[in-house]
Amino acid sequence: MTHKYNIGIIGNCSYIAYITERGEVCWLCLPRFDSGFLFGSLLDKKKGGDFSILPADNQFDTRQYYLENTNILCSEFTNSSGIYRIIDYAPRFYQYDRYFKPLMLFRKIEIISGNPKIVIRCNPVGDYGALQPSVVMGSNHIRYLGIGPQVRLTTSLSINHILEEKPIVLSETAYCAFTYGIPLEASLVATAEDFLEKTRAYWLSWVKTTSVGNIFQEHIIRSALALKLHQYEDTGGIIASGSMGLPEAFGSGRNWDYRYCWLRDAFYTLNAFNTIGHFEELERYFYYIRNIISEEREKIQPLYGITGAKEIVEREIELEGYRNNRPVRVGNDAYSHVQNDVYGQVLVSLLPLYIDKRLSSSPGKTPDMMIINWLLDKISSTMNEPDSGIWEFRNKQQRHCYTFLFHWAGSMAAKKIAEHQNDKKLLRRARNLASLASRQIEACYNPIKQAYCQAIESDQVDASCFQLIISHYLKPNSIRTKNHLKALERELSADGGLIYRYRHCDDFGAPKSAFLVCSFWYVESLACIGQIEKAIGVFEKLLSYSNHLKLFSEDIDPATGSQMGNFPQAYSHVGLMNAASRIGKKLDLPYFL
Repeated sequence: MTHKYNIGIIGNCSYIAYITERGEVCWLCLPRFDSGFLFGSLLDKKKGGDFSILPADNQFDTRQYYLENTNILCSEFTNSSGIYRIIDYAPRFYQYDRYFKPLMLFRKIEIISGNPKIVIRCNPVGDYGALQPSVVMGSNHIRYLGIGPQVRLTTSLSINHILEEKPIVLSETAYCAFTYGIPLEASLVATAEDFLEKTRAYWLSWVKTTSVGNIFQEHIIRSALALKLHQYEDTGGIIASGSMGLPEAFGSGRNWDYRYCWLRDAFYTLNAFNTIGHFEELERYFYYIRNIISEEREKIQPLYGITGAKEIVEREIELEGYRNNRPVRVGNDAYSHVQNDVYGQVLVSLLPLYIDKRLSSSPGKTPDMMIINWLLDKISSTMNEPDSGIWEFRNKQQRHCYTFLFHWAGSMAAKKIAEHQNDKKLLRRARNLASLASRQIEACYNPIKQAYCQAIESDQVDASCFQLIISHYLKPNSIRTKNHLKALERELSADGGLIYRYRHCDDFGAPKSAFLVCSFWYVESLACIGQIEKAIGVFEKLLSYSNHLKLFSEDIDPATGSQMGNFPQAYSHVGLMNAASRIGKKLDLPYFL
């Protein structure tokens, strides 16, 4: 049986809310992405709280969709008493020279036909379900005390009916505003309608300024909209996913908290934003990186909190877990790992700020060369150092090919910056480091397999080595490149175009699920070497692994096509966008075809 996450997300770059096809807010962390949840039934039906607006008789059909080219989510319900829809949105629009992005979730309940009878349940919790609030009635709102500053539900409906969970017959459009911090004191109806229209206009304008080719447009636009929600605008940090604890495979124990900023993931995300002509995200990220580097002396961690916090201590909490998959972990011990590819990836991430003429007013145009030199220092000092690698092995360190690749790529980015700045000393240094990194990459080549392996002295192939092709380290038309790709196909492929990260055992055994971003890397590699028809065929197979809203998880079970792992996963949407862009560039189709 195929398992899909029948869930959509809304957000405004301050928070993300997860809403099921049944209109239940099943995941909402406030005041930040990495805070404890107020609604967390995604991980515990009993302790996770409840915010639902369901037909009273519990017999209904439902469908869920986004208003076109927006992050405004609609859940439509049909039963014997009528049809209604919930329009869920997080306000976001420009005013007073800045973006307005309050900690407010609006739910508009709109009658389509008949006289629907509904039941509203709103029972937030605190500290991952450990705290139950005291409930106080106001004149037109309900206050939930003890779980955060001024947590309120303001509504145009009877608050007694909501508190008692009694059926309500809808006679007109109704509104709910769930707020954290500053409450809604203005007119509910007028404010909700005003915010809705301004939020819709914002997203339509954002999409309109997005550079998208004439193939796979709907999927690229939805991926871009989803990715946008994963940047915490206040600091510029970009999270891997808004969720935690969703298992990579049922019973695997691979249940991780991804609500943090992996600098590696951010590199790929920013690359995707650059391909669609959005640079504001890169500029915000520059502030995030600059603040981190200013505090570091010894090394850059693989990940940080969204405010730049260094310690992200991993612990287990008492929740039943998604479909009883335990343990449920908060935090992520990978922050303590040595993952040396990060220096090169930060360098490549920042490259456009130093050389792209379109960014003449960005902070990078007053070049902070200290950052570039410091990053090169770290590439130099870690050139021979084993690390945990991209897949974050917990009990094994190796000299990974992927790390050397980004030592090379980072040095090549520094070379471009040096040329642009006419800095001859930096240019010589960058060239020397690129040459050293190249020698290390070649030490990973296995002549028997005719492929680059995971690490020096390893005979295991690894999907991260698709990046040797994508990053143009390997020449696209060479025999070595084609043999390398064939070896990765042979050893890592599953059915349906899917690709495993690797097939060997790690700290938790052999992986059971395919990693979706690796599958998109495979597509991108095919496009790079000119196998366009094959690339398109595999790409179209991968599109079938989305849910009903074109949202993708981290992993796919090859046996069933089921979505697994955290959701939606920024990595997967980035992989889709970059693969589609690569195919589009190779096709070079005129717009009218």
